[in-house]
Formats: sequence, C-alpha cells, structure tokens
Amino acid sequence: MITQTLYHYIIDILNEKTYPACIVIENDRIISISETNEPCTHFILPGFIDAHVHIESSMLIPSEFARMAVKHGTVATVSDPHEIANVMGVEGVEYMLNNAKKVPFKFHFGAPSCVPATTFETAGDTIDAIAIEKLLVRDDIYYLSEMMNYPGVLYEDEEVMKKINAAHKVGKPIDGHAPGLRGSDAAKYIHAGISTDHECTTYEEAKEKLSLGMKILIREGSAAKNFDALIPLLEAHENDIMFCCDDKHPDELELYHINQHVKRSIAFGNSLYKTLKAACINPILHYKLDVGSLQVGDKADFIVVESLENFEILQTVIDGVVVYENGKSMIQSVEEQVINQFNCHPKKVSDFEINIDDRFFEDSINEGLQAGNIKVIEALEGQLITNTLLMKPKIENNQFVSDIENDILKIVVVNRYSEQAVAKAFIKNIGLKKGAIASTVAHDSHNIICVGTHDVDICQAVNALIECKGGIVAVGNGEKHVLPLPVAGLMSNDKAEKVAVAYAHIDQKAKMLGTPLHAPFMTLSFMALLVIPELKLSDKGLFDGQKFTFTSLY
Repeated sequence: MITQTLYHYIIDILNEKTYPACIVIENDRIISISETNEPCTHFILPGFIDAHVHIESSMLIPSEFARMAVKHGTVATVSDPHEIANVMGVEGVEYMLNNAKKVPFKFHFGAPSCVPATTFETAGDTIDAIAIEKLLVRDDIYYLSEMMNYPGVLYEDEEVMKKINAAHKVGKPIDGHAPGLRGSDAAKYIHAGISTDHECTTYEEAKEKLSLGMKILIREGSAAKNFDALIPLLEAHENDIMFCCDDKHPDELELYHINQHVKRSIAFGNSLYKTLKAACINPILHYKLDVGSLQVGDKADFIVVESLENFEILQTVIDGVVVYENGKSMIQSVEEQVINQFNCHPKKVSDFEINIDDRFFEDSINEGLQAGNIKVIEALEGQLITNTLLMKPKIENNQFVSDIENDILKIVVVNRYSEQAVAKAFIKNIGLKKGAIASTVAHDSHNIICVGTHDVDICQAVNALIECKGGIVAVGNGEKHVLPLPVAGLMSNDKAEKVAVAYAHIDQKAKMLGTPLHAPFMTLSFMALLVIPELKLSDKGLFDGQKFTFTSLY
C-alpha cells in the first residue's frame, strides 16, 4: 500500500470553501481530508476536464494528446471519435480506445452517432444503429456522441431515432449539435432527449436552449471561438455550463487547454467556484465520469497550482500517480501502428478547371439572381458557420478562375475513397495571394480539401497529399511544405512536441502566402462540414445547409 500525505490550501468546489488541509491518499484514492495548522503555500483542486473534444483535431493520437494536456492540468476528456470513425468506421473507434488505455489519462469516448454525417458526402465507412447499440453497451463508451443530423431528429428519421433510443435504453447521455436551432424546432430536438450543445454562437441562442433544459458547453477552439459571447451565462447557470475546446490544433495545445477558459472566466468576473464547477465538476456529474472531485473516497485526480492569480500548474495527479511535475510530462510515448484508408490516384490540372456553359446564365436567371453572378462561400474568422455571397466571377479563356484581387478563390474537394469527379466552388476570406493550402482533415468525411490561387498550385497541393496518403500542405513561392498524418489522414503517430513544431512551421508558411486567418487549416477543415450552415462544399458538390440540399454554383 502506498500512502501519501499532502498539505495544501484545498479548493473544495462542492462546498465552496478554501482552507489549509491535510489530504491523505492511499494508492489511488483519497481516504481523508482535514483542516490543518501546518504551513501551506500552494493550492490543490480537482483536475480540469474538456467536456467535448475531437482528439483527432490535435493531429495527435490519444497517448500523445494526454502527454501534452496534463501540462495544463487536464486530467480527463469527453472525447468524440467521430473523425476517425468517418474514415475507418468501428475499427477507428477501437483504435482510439486501445491507444488511450496505454497511458494514465482519463479518456471518455462516445459512440459516434453520425457516420457518415449526411448522405450528401462520401465517408470511408458507416456506423448504423445496430453498431451503435453494440458500442453503447460497452463500459468504455460513455455517451452517444453529438447528434449532428438535427433534421433527422426533427423529422423522426427511423435510423436516427433507433440510435437515440439505444442511448436511452442503457441510460447514457446524448450530445447535441444544433447550430442556430431555435423555437419549436429546438424544443423538439431537446425533447428527444438530447442534453447538450456546444454549437451556440450567441448569448440569446444559448439562453433559450438553457431554458428548455439543455446544458451549454462554452467552446473556445483553434477556429471556433464562442467564449466571449457565452461566458456571461455562467453567473446565473453555474450547474448547466461546461467548458470545451471541440477542436484544438497541436501548436495551441502545447500552450494551453481548459486552463485558459478558467483564467479568462475569472478575469471576466465570474467567481472561482462557479468557474471551477464548469471546468471540473459539471462534466463528472453529467456524463458520470470516473474522475475524482477531491472528496473523501474519490479517485485521487487533482492538480496543484502556484496561486489563484496565475493558475500556474505545478503538478498533475491521476489515480494518485504524478503525471506532470516541474515542467515535464511523466507520461511516456508509446509505439503505435498506423491505420488508414486512401484510394485515389494523382490528379491533372484539368481536373480542377471550371468551364463555363450556357447554364451559367440560364440558372442564375431562373433562381432569381442577377445574371452573371455565382454563389461564393463566405468564411468567417472564429466561426464554423458561413454565409452565401452572390459575386461576379473572374473569367479567363471561358473558365471561372480565382480572383486574387477580390479574394474570391477556388475551393475544391477530392474524394479520397474512390475515383470521382472533383467538386469545385469559390470561397472568400481565405486571403491567399499566391499558392494553395490543402488538408485531409476536412470535417466530417475527411476527403481532400484545398483552396488556391491557380489550378497548377491546387493540383500540386492535392497530389502532395495523395502521395503521402494524408496530411496538410502549403504550396507557394516555389516551395512545398507537408506535414504527413499517416493515421487515417488525421493524426501523426510521432511525438506531440515534434508535431506541434511541424504544424506551427506549416501554419506560418500558409500565412506567408497571404492568409490573415488565425488558424487557416482549421478554418479550411470546416468548409466541407455540411451540418453547419450556410454554404459548404462536399465531394459531391455545393451544399445549401439552410435548405439541406445541393445547390448550383450559378
């Protein structure tokens, strides 16, 4: 038996008390907490929990994500393996579960509810209601992951309802995903038993969903940043708010995680205890997580911080074992195999050309548009939603081409699972002045997505990813910079620190091509995410997320 005795100022969130305490730990559990007169200099509190994150977006396998996250006081995540599942199906979910179990960190995975996310895109596999039922009865699956197909819920699609009922049957929570859903539609969606949403972008939307019984996750990721809009809700809704990142790239994960939410919430003026409820306690209660909350009898999961002013993490402990201390992660890297699915051949420049035909003028008139306009995706900094713009295209040699001067650039999606025609459209606010950027991290089906200034650059970028079977690339100035992601085209199996440096390098190269975006590759990855309005591009064509149907470029 291993016994530890610690003397710190304890932050007892549940009882809203801070006092000098003697904490006794035997093996992996806290057996006593008592007030003490012994000198204390530091503060002990429960570890932080990311209440909704796709590990794959860090470009790290779970074991490497854990090595980096513990530096910031994170002891657990609620993780949706939706991304790898869209590439590899249940095999991908098994990959994440098996790798996660090799390190001392508390991953809590869900059963991906939407694989594929819609019928309007090509994914690598399908997870149907029968497979969902099999996953949900497992002890290592904690919930039904975000139900992005909210039209399927509203119209009571048979397959969707089977998945929801499977979660109800085993008493596991259901995560939501309903950007902009309001009124009676929101009420019906929530009434189906969907308990959370991390997609609110306005205070009003989130407040309405709270009033209908939903819990709101305040998201601050690498691209989607909703913290400032939603943090005022915490004061009046302390029991129904959680913090999450959703998607976090490796360079930012190296710098901060949920600890940043905590610092910003307190700086905003929220109380310490309400803030820590959102960061540490509410996810445990909602998802029934196997994580301690620093009470007698709990698992010894906690962090030690220097002060309540800077929240500098001195030590992270999971199940009584120190996993971070003195600036160093104690979690060891593990050797991991590679799984992938990539079945397309190199493309030609002509594959990316958009030739004009008579429909350009006919369709634009028929749709009531000004003759000669095309529909352009408007990307928005810090948001996953987009707008639809009607703009004059640039035409050369009877082809639509990128208009660099007006920042109307060509965007393409290439099916990576089979040989199909390339889907092509235009996008504004990416801001490239030269070259192209491309990625196989393209939510949700993870085909190849690319934006570029010329077809030659687009072709070079796409072929670079086909050659390495997945990754991110920046092409321009006579250079080509590639970060291979051999695990499903989503993750590296290399060390976290090395991936973070490589990503930061290629991110900088993209910005040298002219893009002003904070996280250009993260923004790019969401331009194929059909379940978030308004205008997106899948491998099958341009998609109207409001009408939930394909639409013409013209």
